[in-house]
Amino acid sequence: MYSRKNKKHLVLGKAPSETSINLQSNDYLAITGNEYIRQQHLKAITEHKHEVVMSAVFQHQSETGDTFEEQLAALTGFDKCVLSQSGWAANVGLIQTIIPKGTPIYIDFFAHMSLWDGAKRAEGNIQTFLHNNMRHLEKQIKREGPGLIMVDSVYSTIGTVAPLHTLVEIANRYGCALLVDESHSLGTHGKNGAGLVAELGLTDQVDFLTASLAKAFAYRAGAILCSKEVAQSFPFTAFPAIFSSALLNHELEILKATLDVIKGADDKRKNLFIQSEKLRAGLRNAGYRIQSESQIIALESGNDENTEVIRDYLESRDVFGSVFCSPATPKNKNVIRISLNSDVTNEEIETIVSVCKAMREDLALK
Repeated sequence: MYSRKNKKHLVLGKAPSETSINLQSNDYLAITGNEYIRQQHLKAITEHKHEVVMSAVFQHQSETGDTFEEQLAALTGFDKCVLSQSGWAANVGLIQTIIPKGTPIYIDFFAHMSLWDGAKRAEGNIQTFLHNNMRHLEKQIKREGPGLIMVDSVYSTIGTVAPLHTLVEIANRYGCALLVDESHSLGTHGKNGAGLVAELGLTDQVDFLTASLAKAFAYRAGAILCSKEVAQSFPFTAFPAIFSSALLNHELEILKATLDVIKGADDKRKNLFIQSEKLRAGLRNAGYRIQSESQIIALESGNDENTEVIRDYLESRDVFGSVFCSPATPKNKNVIRISLNSDVTNEEIETIVSVCKAMREDLALK
């Protein structure tokens, strides 16, 4: 079926062992297996024995002050938090809820595919701007008029960071709304993990914030941070909310426990940034073109054939990243994505750099 040497899809190489340097996961704070979360998980499953599976349309919203949604909204500084089944469902549902047909939507070329899909399903007037190119964005807005600007705070493919101060300035100047997907910075950035928008003091100037909770939260859900009006409308307007079952009560308890751990993980966040900078610097010194400004670091691998060779070289030396190819990247612009976590050691970083340095020589990489 597939033309690769192992007869599998390009993204499927060897399986890592327990001793491998495995940097495929987005568990940036290394909380998978955290004992407190595990105990709260068991407790929640035991206590919630008769949960009803239904659409959120039929559920009454609690206003107790201690729900996960209220806690996350308070942490990030937004009025309300609405949960969704995934980050994808959050973006698609939100855009469908807030955008009238034909509204200009300005989207960064490297924005997550869920934002693209949401724009298409909302039948917006989609205008792409070059990655992090604010001059190009401004040119598009001058031509098409006010609309919705959509960006990732940290881009999931190459690890670059959006120029959020400039984006806010442009949005204010031209009367645009701004949606920031914080999937790869919520939990890892800001005081108590409040995210990059909060860290930069821009919360009051960003209209919508979304996030996948399958990254630093190491779970499966999505979140929308927004105004009270949007939160009230979303469950009755967004198709992913109407036609899918809501999260169960025991899952919300797990997320609350995870949020407790994330809030207290400033040391882990600090170490994540220190180790990320070490690896970026080491790879650049070894001759690699690294665009990353975050814990996501991409090795450019080109077409499928080159990517297979590079993937196999790394994996044969027990270094595992994730292959990103079309449709996650443009055709022949594949990358091997390395997702660092806070528990990566200096020895592991030295090994990665050493292997990558040898790979440039052995494979004659340019």
